[in-house]
Amino acid sequence: MKIISTLAVLLTFTFCQAQKSELILRLEKDVEYIQSTNSESTIIQEINGQKMNIVMTINGTMSYLVKAINDDSFDMDVAYKSLSMSMQLPQGKMEFSSEKKDEGDIFSLILSEMKNKEFQVKMTKYGKITEIRNIEKLFESAFSILPEIPEAQLSQIKTQLLKAYGKEAYKGNIEMITAIYPNKKVAKGDEWVINTKLESGMSANMTTTYKFLDSTKEHYLIVGESKIETADKDAYIESNGMPMKFDLTGFMTSNIKIDKTSGWIVVAKIDQDIQGDTYIKENPQMPNGMKIPMIMKSKMVFTNN
Repeated sequence: MKIISTLAVLLTFTFCQAQKSELILRLEKDVEYIQSTNSESTIIQEINGQKMNIVMTINGTMSYLVKAINDDSFDMDVAYKSLSMSMQLPQGKMEFSSEKKDEGDIFSLILSEMKNKEFQVKMTKYGKITEIRNIEKLFESAFSILPEIPEAQLSQIKTQLLKAYGKEAYKGNIEMITAIYPNKKVAKGDEWVINTKLESGMSANMTTTYKFLDSTKEHYLIVGESKIETADKDAYIESNGMPMKFDLTGFMTSNIKIDKTSGWIVVAKIDQDIQGDTYIKENPQMPNGMKIPMIMKSKMVFTNN
């Protein structure tokens, strides 16, 4: 009986070991991978005792063309294929799109100029970005179409575009969805932790615990729970010509389906909830400064088409 029991234990151990999977990117050279994004955010701000609601929708499609495969990373040419944004403000709705052809709509023209401008990215097999080159090309022609406006205003527009779409913002926004893979083989039920730096107007740290939920014939299914917190609550940044700082915390849940062959994300559904305060420092425009309580709830869907 001891021999049979020992054999059963060994067989169970071997079976469990065989069920471990390596969740990594296995991209192919000269193949283009698509990532499309749909994001809807509701932002509630309280200014001078009055609540103001803003609903912002952002859509975009990016292509990743694999140019070279290294030992543990991929060299890719990346380009935006389309970009659009709409904002529902108390005063009305504003819409901008790279597909819109209107000489009077400067921001849509800028988005259009950002299309199909390739820049280079090196991404590890775990989804981390280690190098970004030539992303400035996105803005060179975009800035050239801006009308003659005062230098201070032009500088402000450039700063805001770079914060939204520049190197650090791109890295954080993309790693939020690509830097999800464990650095070891995992079995169903296993968990691992990923730390991500977010940069988009402000700096924030995100710590995510992912769990290997299930494996189907074609896909891996994982879920994630994230904690988000302002990186430096005392750091002021320049926004709309005024110094501002943020004290925000929140959480995020992720449900992700991964293609078994390539490791590329087929679909990811993300819910994000962030709350806290924004502070405007005393300045000539606002001598007494201001504290603005804020709630931001976002739903994001990423797909591979």
